[in-house]
Amino acid sequence: MGLKIYWTEFSEKELTEIFKYYNRKANYQVAKKIVDGIYNETLKLKTQPEIGQIEELLKGRKQNFRYLVFNNYKIIYWINTNKNWVEINDVFDTRQNPPKIKRTK
Repeated sequence: MGLKIYWTEFSEKELTEIFKYYNRKANYQVAKKIVDGIYNETLKLKTQPEIGQIEELLKGRKQNFRYLVFNNYKIIYWINTNKNWVEINDVFDTRQNPPKIKRTK
């Protein structure tokens, strides 16, 4: 049995914003494909939670943040062993200013 995947309210909001952007700029199919791809990328964390690299820009925080990359998106997460889940904290467009990643709670 693997870990559960828990999306924070903030990360869900970011995923929704990504969908809205591509739905507006491209079309529904493109938006759905990108968001589904991001979501599906996180499923591997159920059985391989340490697959992601340590996020250097978030070192020194209470949580040990890691990340996965899907296309232009960095998926920020940490492993919550107390609750037996992987917590997705942010989905960050890697084309943005890197220090903006520090918004992750």
